[in-house]
Amino acid sequence: MESNQPTLAELIEALPKEYQDADERVPARTELVQILGELAGKPVPTGRFTRMWSLGTLQAKIAAAYLAWWLRSGFQDADGKRRGLDETHVAAALQVLSRMVYLRGAVMKLGQVMAHWPNVLPAPFSEVLGRLHSQAPPMHFALLREHMCRELGADPSEVFDEFEPEAFAAASLGQVHRARIKGSSQRVAVKVQYPDIARTIRDDLRNLKASALGLRLSGDWNNLQKQFDGIQRMFEQELDYEQEAQFQEAARTCLAGQEDLVVPRVHREHSTKRVLTTDYLEGTHLDAFLATNPAQSLRDRHGAQITRASMRLWYRERLVYADPHPGNYLFLPNGKLGLIDFGCCHRFSSEEFEHVLETERAAFSNDDARLVAALAQSCDMRVEDLDEQRLGVLRAYCDWVWAPLRTDEPFDYGTPDQYREGIRLYGEFVKRRWIRSQPVNVWLTKVFFGVRAMLTHLGARVAYGKIMREETLV
Repeated sequence: MESNQPTLAELIEALPKEYQDADERVPARTELVQILGELAGKPVPTGRFTRMWSLGTLQAKIAAAYLAWWLRSGFQDADGKRRGLDETHVAAALQVLSRMVYLRGAVMKLGQVMAHWPNVLPAPFSEVLGRLHSQAPPMHFALLREHMCRELGADPSEVFDEFEPEAFAAASLGQVHRARIKGSSQRVAVKVQYPDIARTIRDDLRNLKASALGLRLSGDWNNLQKQFDGIQRMFEQELDYEQEAQFQEAARTCLAGQEDLVVPRVHREHSTKRVLTTDYLEGTHLDAFLATNPAQSLRDRHGAQITRASMRLWYRERLVYADPHPGNYLFLPNGKLGLIDFGCCHRFSSEEFEHVLETERAAFSNDDARLVAALAQSCDMRVEDLDEQRLGVLRAYCDWVWAPLRTDEPFDYGTPDQYREGIRLYGEFVKRRWIRSQPVNVWLTKVFFGVRAMLTHLGARVAYGKIMREETLV
């Protein structure tokens, strides 16, 4: 799919030499290089006030950048206004990128979501933030070395025959280094958790909960507390690399019958609660894959692989691979697809799985009363308390979710409006403060939007419903 959008490199080159900052005029590109270089040598900041203040000052800087564009645009023609707005999007995104790299943790994960969902942010903005998936500037290894020595009981040079101190991938909770196991030719990827990252997660979640205190007196507060607890468990689980190893081994076993899907092997003897060692896969991420201008048939093939992997884990292992973003898939040279990073996974309880299956049965039953009952249960409400307005938005949202499932024919994810409609409908729940929901829906929503975003980025045509029916055991 060809695009007339300028590339990120072109946009950065087009940045004005200086743009109006909150407190000073600075060269944008030079500032970014300098900031990211400095951040590599800084530990992750901790403390609720410090982290909240950092986000507050970021808001002021972004507001000032857009105000400066608005003031300049009054003296420009239409092309100048559009070009100036693109430049401001990039300038603001650079500010957000540098601040999220500095804070890491939950804040950076939010940036990953913002960048991954297509047509939510302006294209130049999301292109810059896309670096957060796997290409965020890594922390200097000197800050991690002592932490890693404690975990492995020895210096990495003593544990591995080769260990590259320069990380080849970095994200919100940790970074990844190439290495070679002692006495073996096996190349491995060693994921090391950032020191103190668990504390930053707790600080960010406390700040998030504090921001919702205005809802304490509403009838939805107890339900919202359960959802907060679920989000906290989600992050705590991502910080436990031993749990991640278990999920990855379960996924590897479950997908073993699919020759075109690859899950790296875990090396338990070189893994701990905060260090995870797995086979190293040689492949490319989504942006690099799309840059090769792949044929539609290859896009469709990889779209089907992503769908098949998600469905098979869901139905056969009752495992939700809940973080399907561009940093967690590798497009391998032989046409296979690699799945990495199983930190954000959830295993359905019997009650949760039955709730999911009943909602699916109701959706395809042509029994409207049964569907309404399932939707009410999903909202943690009684049928009689589900007003017509909320029910109407719920029906529309579910129609969007289930549209690809209601046919065995390929669904075209290359139409940009189809994803934008899902975001609009979900935004209605947020705007109207319809926040009651089963806690498991946090996981389901991440999967629905995450997988669909990947297929939209690919522009794939996938027989989603047919694959689901082939994989379901119901």
